[in-house]
Parts: sequence; structure tokens; C-alpha cells
Amino acid sequence: MYKYGVRLLKNRLHPLSVPESANVEHMQLVVIRTEKGEEVARAKRIPGCVIKKWGDKLPDPVQFIRVLSKEDEEIYKENEEREIYAFTKTQELVEKHKLAMRLVKAQYTLDRRKLTFYFTAPHRIDFRDLLKDLTQTFRKVRIDLRHIGVRDETSIIEGMGLCGNSLCCCSFIKDFTSINIKLAKDQGMPINPGKISGCCGRLLCCLNYEYSTYIDAAVGMPPVGSGVMTPDGIGRVCSLHFLNGKVAVKLEDGRIKEYGKKDIEMIEEEVSGIEIDLPIQYQQQQDEEDSNIDISELEDDEQSFTSNI
Repeated sequence: MYKYGVRLLKNRLHPLSVPESANVEHMQLVVIRTEKGEEVARAKRIPGCVIKKWGDKLPDPVQFIRVLSKEDEEIYKENEEREIYAFTKTQELVEKHKLAMRLVKAQYTLDRRKLTFYFTAPHRIDFRDLLKDLTQTFRKVRIDLRHIGVRDETSIIEGMGLCGNSLCCCSFIKDFTSINIKLAKDQGMPINPGKISGCCGRLLCCLNYEYSTYIDAAVGMPPVGSGVMTPDGIGRVCSLHFLNGKVAVKLEDGRIKEYGKKDIEMIEEEVSGIEIDLPIQYQQQQDEEDSNIDISELEDDEQSFTSNI
């Protein structure tokens, strides 16, 4: 049973292999070993419910080396200053070589044997000349340039979402899954880049894991514009409210009333004489079809995310 865990890059929680002889406390800084080398992380007690939820899908455990000593702490603070310099200097070299890449983070291992640069780019980059300059600038250290996706960049930088909470990608989402525009349309979202895209410029992650809820709620709901029989007579559906299971119907006398989906029945014949205003998402969908705006640019591609972190 793992008592402690550490959050690595992108805020991913991993169990920490702590020997029984080690004296580790909650929120204490410790030295760990990863594929990059020795790193510093904060040990956090893992609730039993998290271990239970992991089940057979336990993340790869991280090796514990020691509790951070005063000497380690001094080196760790120096490394933070070195990372700022490394980031600034490398940014200058990127501009010098006119490379279409965006630096995200520079990170030293605790022993300063390895310096990793994370960057995003719209396509593959030939950074051989940049690497030569880096090896001459930062001597006696191994340089690692890692091309990551725009979703990875956002999860590293962190931030707040439209909902006011921490971004899903840097809080609880473990693995990214591809998201397409159909998810937004099926959920009745306004097809507007500012409404359905996140800080990364891609479609909101929540469109994916909320999709099944909307699909279940949509069962039995008539399409917008269809004719229905209501307790108050014939009408046309003018909007759908998935979450509360209500259907807004415009009646022959011009009134708009909401009904439960079980309280109305679709009719086969076309209802004439009742004009409805399409909901904004349908209006935007029509405008989109008549314009040159390519909403598909918000969908995921090979530059959206990567496992190379």
C-alpha cells in the first residue's frame, strides 16, 4: 500500500515508493528518481479512496531517494534561478535562428546533469544549429529538446477555466483523448470559438466527458423545428434543455411553454403557420456553413498532445 504520492510535470499524481526506514511527512520536499534523473517533488499523503479508484490502473510508482537536505535545498533554489536564465538565453537563440517554435519550460535535474527544454511548434523543427549553440552555452550538461502539444503546454503552465475552476488538464485528467466539433453540436453548444475552446486553442476537454450525459438526456427529445402535440394543443419545438429534460414549444397562439419530454408527442404532418426563432447555436451553425471560417481548426491534430513528457 502506497501512503504517499508526488505530482510530476503536468501535475500528474504518481505513487511514491518509500521504504519503511524513511521518515517522510505530508507536504515534505523529497528527492526522487525519474527517467530524467534526480528531481525534487513534494510528498503528499494519498487518500485511500484514490488508491481504490486507481485499482489495477495504478500509475507508475516513483522511486524515493531521500528527504530534501539543506544542501539539496540550496541547489534546488539555485537551479530555479538557472532555469530562468536558461529559458531567456534559449529564447534569444530561437529568435536568432528564426525557428517557428515556442518555448514552454526549462528544467534542470537536481544534479544538473540534464537540462530539458519543452517547446511547441506547428510542425517538425530542424534544431540542429540551435542544439550546437546550446551545448556551447550550457557546458557539462546533457541537453534534451522535447516537442510537446498545445494541450500539454497548457497543462504545464496551469490556469483557470471558463467555469472558474483549475483547468481539467492540470487537475484530474490523466490522459488526453481526441475531441471533435460534433461533440459540441450534439450538446447544443454555440458554435463559437470563444465559447467552446480552451486556453490551448483546442476544443474544451469537458465536451468529451460530459458528452454521454447529454446523449442520455437527449433520448426521447424531438428535433428543433419538429411538430408536436402538447396538453395545450399543436406546436413546434423551438429549443431543447437537455439537463432539466424540458422542451420549449411555441403554440399556435404564439405562447412559448416548456414541457417535459414525456408530456409531448411528435406528429408526422408538417406544422405550418407557426414561425420560430432558431436557437443561437443553430443560427451560428448556418452562418458557419455560409462563411469561410474553418471551425475544424479547433479539433485535435498531431500537434495537440503527446506522451513524450
